[in-house]
Amino acid sequence: MAAVGDQTLGRSSFSRATSNPATSSTGATGVKVGPNGVAFVSSGIPDLDRILGGGFLLGSVVMIMEDADAPHHLLLLRCFMSQGVVHKQPLLFAGPMKEPRLFLGTLPAPVSSSKEDGRHRTMGVGASSDGQANDEGLRIAWQYKKYFGDEKTSRADNKQEFSNDFDLRKPLERHLLNVQNIECVSTQDADTLSDLQDCCSAFLSKLPRKDGRNLTAGRIAIQSLCAPQCGYFEKDWDMVSFIRSVKAMVRSSNSVAVITFPSTILSNSFCKRWQHLADTLLSIKAIPDEDKNLAKLLTGYQDMVGFLHVHKVAQTNSQVPVILEASTLSLKLQKRRSLVLERLNQAPVDGSSGPSSAASGSCSSSQGSQLDF
Repeated sequence: MAAVGDQTLGRSSFSRATSNPATSSTGATGVKVGPNGVAFVSSGIPDLDRILGGGFLLGSVVMIMEDADAPHHLLLLRCFMSQGVVHKQPLLFAGPMKEPRLFLGTLPAPVSSSKEDGRHRTMGVGASSDGQANDEGLRIAWQYKKYFGDEKTSRADNKQEFSNDFDLRKPLERHLLNVQNIECVSTQDADTLSDLQDCCSAFLSKLPRKDGRNLTAGRIAIQSLCAPQCGYFEKDWDMVSFIRSVKAMVRSSNSVAVITFPSTILSNSFCKRWQHLADTLLSIKAIPDEDKNLAKLLTGYQDMVGFLHVHKVAQTNSQVPVILEASTLSLKLQKRRSLVLERLNQAPVDGSSGPSSAASGSCSSSQGSQLDF
């Protein structure tokens, strides 16, 4: 077994032994190496990176199924885009709006660490005023280093972190958006997907995959690919062909593509095709404002805005599937600014009162239906 952050992943004895992805990194900013030599880029949400075993796999397609009741998928998309801008990575955004560049104004800014810096400055002033306080500070620092290692003590000095916490209430600084290599494409007036495919091809041609340590990672963010606002709405086979071509191009480049789509608009058969084409598949489900039944079952219901379900996790260079501790997680807003993912805390089911509904349902379904091979 190999432990990656807070997530324990299964690894066979035939897997290539590499260093911890938290400490291994490439020459590029915002790219780190995980087990079996794979490279990751951050999703912009530290909790999601730990759940997925390191982040979004470089060269993969991440698809997010939207919820028709609330646009919570934009929270994930904005953090993903902001993380790329902070790491100075090339970005291509496509959305169903006339001026997609205006969407860049909604990207969140990284959480300021001024409080942490002020705390360190206060500790330093107290230590210089008294020799005994200085010795006490050194002893505390040594204990901190002893129990938590060198990584966390030097984390405050590391300005360029792999994954940042973003403040959803504060927009990203404008000078970062003007300097970066950012391209925006509108999918509202497009009659066919050929224009968008040409833009993706031109963008990915600048990010060829090389076997060196210095990687230049790029990010593609496509919002609501099959939305009614798009010009190619109801062209199901054209959209499937587009996803296949983008997946092939991304696979041979140093980039990650994140595509969100409203699954309720697609038919059941085409929705299954879209899910099959995704390397990493996520879905967002909003929580009603006043659901008394959920409030009784779940702890911390007041801070929840939705549920995140992990259907599939991308993997390369290994045949061992990723085993998640939990596939359904609560999506919370910490202090109404940062996204936090937590496992659901539910009250235990009392088995003495009788068989549970899940168990009885599985038994009845197995008896009423034949085995399908």
